[in-house]
Amino acid sequence: EEQLVESGGGLVQPGGSLRLSCEVTGIAFSIHYMGWFRQAPGKEREGVAMIDYRGTSTYVSDSVKGRFFVSRDNLKYTAYLQMNSLQPDDTAMYYCAATPFRPRSGVPNSRDYNYWGQGTQVTVSS
Repeated sequence: EEQLVESGGGLVQPGGSLRLSCEVTGIAFSIHYMGWFRQAPGKEREGVAMIDYRGTSTYVSDSVKGRFFVSRDNLKYTAYLQMNSLQPDDTAMYYCAATPFRPRSGVPNSRDYNYWGQGTQVTVSS
């Protein structure tokens, strides 16, 4: 059974950093594109970042560019989202997702992804 489990969320002060992890089981991780999404209360789910199956091509949305970095370790079946210079607007539930098919280019679209984690909460507050 495929399973994606996010971890690493929590409460952080503005300007702080967190690294989210997404551990994947039950699918061939090394051939799946991985996406990161977030959803704040009362807002639509937003695509944040994507990394291709080899880890050689990445995308981050303009809203987090220069602050968030996506990576993966295929040997550990894990994807990561390094988040720096966090701001209150970054407060949201963060989700990882996987797809074996090349997603459309640009901002990650949730409809392109087949498998989803349960999410990890990130709260940025002083």
